[in-house]
Amino acid sequence: MPSFETNILSAAQIQGYLQAAVGPRPIALASTLSATGVPNLSPFSFFNVFSSNPPILIFSPARRVRDNTTKHTLENSLATREVVINVVNFDMVEQVSLSSTEYPDGVNEFEKAGLTAVASDLVKPFRVAESPVQFECKINDIIALGENGGAGNLVICEVLKIHVSDAVLDEKGGIDQHKIDLVSRLGGNWYGRSNTGLFEIPKPLTTLGIGVDNIPKFIRDSSLFTGNDLGRLGNVEQLPTEAEIDTFVKSNFAAKAALSTADEHKIQEQALEYLRSGAVLDAWKLLLAPRIN
Repeated sequence: MPSFETNILSAAQIQGYLQAAVGPRPIALASTLSATGVPNLSPFSFFNVFSSNPPILIFSPARRVRDNTTKHTLENSLATREVVINVVNFDMVEQVSLSSTEYPDGVNEFEKAGLTAVASDLVKPFRVAESPVQFECKINDIIALGENGGAGNLVICEVLKIHVSDAVLDEKGGIDQHKIDLVSRLGGNWYGRSNTGLFEIPKPLTTLGIGVDNIPKFIRDSSLFTGNDLGRLGNVEQLPTEAEIDTFVKSNFAAKAALSTADEHKIQEQALEYLRSGAVLDAWKLLLAPRIN
């Protein structure tokens, strides 16, 4: 049985062991505002409930392991002392993953992730309309746990108001655990879905996805693509070139067959098959093919 004293491990190694061994962890999609009023949205799996009277939630935006910088969520929390914690279910998980992309300061992750900002009642940060439960919170305290990369910052939040979607309620008005279909975080690319089990989502941290806001309107308005589908499409760094599209169409029988129908619905259905099998760029090539001829 391998054993390690933590003082001989790097911060990245410790983080890897902790995240892979301590789970599944619930996910807080934290909505904050900067001191100048710019919205920010980011998910955190160092999160849980710690008290019901008073109602206290705690999440921890850690300093980045690779360069010891701090996240916009922490900076906003220190500046404004307010946050909305939105819980994450399966229907929105790809968009939530996309919101974790480290976009530059001032970029609105609501728009990049294709999530809907809704005004809160008691605090200034926006709620996420797609989230089945949203907690408006004041921040009672922020405790720094260290000064080096990987050090957490405990954000202690007192819940002021709870919003619950009718879609997840049972006949008695409580939250139905099957209907809410929560997801959780494990190590690496792994997630857990409470209704079914494990699944993977590639991390969007090494590149800047184009975002849902840059997906053409004819795709965003299609009834075929879910929020998760749009989140996956938005997590590409750049769109395929005309040459790449042409090569793909010429060499792919299914793509040629779909395009030969000149039926937008059938083309999108085939693209959806590519997308949900993990062939995201193939889906893009097929979707864009009719627009380059």
